[in-house]
Amino acid sequence: MVAVRTMPLLAEVTKPLRIGHVRTCDCRPNHINCMTAKDWMKAQIAVWEFYYERRDIRDKSVHPAVFPIALPAKCIELFTHRGELVLDPFVGTGTTLLAAEDLGRNAVGFDLKQEYVQLANSRLSGTGTGGGPAQVALCDDAHNIPDYLEEETISLCMTSPPYANMLNRPRRNKSLRGDLRRNEHYLTVQQYSDDPRDLGTMEPREYARVLAEIYAGVLPLLRGRAHCVINVADFWWENRRVPVHIHVVEALEGVGYELRNIIIWDRRNIVNRAGIFGWPSNYIAMGTTFEYILDFWRPPS
Repeated sequence: MVAVRTMPLLAEVTKPLRIGHVRTCDCRPNHINCMTAKDWMKAQIAVWEFYYERRDIRDKSVHPAVFPIALPAKCIELFTHRGELVLDPFVGTGTTLLAAEDLGRNAVGFDLKQEYVQLANSRLSGTGTGGGPAQVALCDDAHNIPDYLEEETISLCMTSPPYANMLNRPRRNKSLRGDLRRNEHYLTVQQYSDDPRDLGTMEPREYARVLAEIYAGVLPLLRGRAHCVINVADFWWENRRVPVHIHVVEALEGVGYELRNIIIWDRRNIVNRAGIFGWPSNYIAMGTTFEYILDFWRPPS
């Protein structure tokens, strides 16, 4: 059981938030990060692979969809400097905030579900209260993010949102081998919540429309050329591929973002005992073995 630290009620939060956003490193002004040339070259490979560590949450009864700390950590290192501000609009268990804490960045995250917000805050050390970088999760609708943050203060927006209504149905575990399918999650609905504002309850087109609304509000908060990274996956439903990553690209480009990079997250090293999909008559590439890391930015004025 994870210990949960009690956080201030939403009414007690000062708006706009008093949180740092100015770089504290001595890098040259035209550098977008603190990386060495050697590390930069490693990051240019467009297929990424990550490993879970002990602090990662992998229990799907705690949260139905988590990602390793290494994923946001790599994006934070690529697109920010020490002391700058990172935003996660769908913070979940707080993995992005934890990565920001490790790397000396300020960070703020939002989630509709109070339980996730409490869990996210409980994973942080709270050392930012002493004047160093601060990280905090708040319980509120992502549409309201502009109420909390000033314009042109965010250096990176990094998140893994719900993948439309992928989880909003009984789980059949088809990606697992037959003898592993009937586990404790078989035929259960592993949904984030039943809140109608939850992106995980929405059909893909409605999901994209609402995502566009949220990111239109975030755009003025980003510095010019600040990056916005979204980790998503496609899924199959009734023998048809649902191209969630295409919906996300169209949604963000429609409100002013520019797509810069598409990176593949190769998940084969963390997919255990995969099942056989579609054999022998219907070829289907197994979506559990890869996801899309979509990298946008706010175009220069």
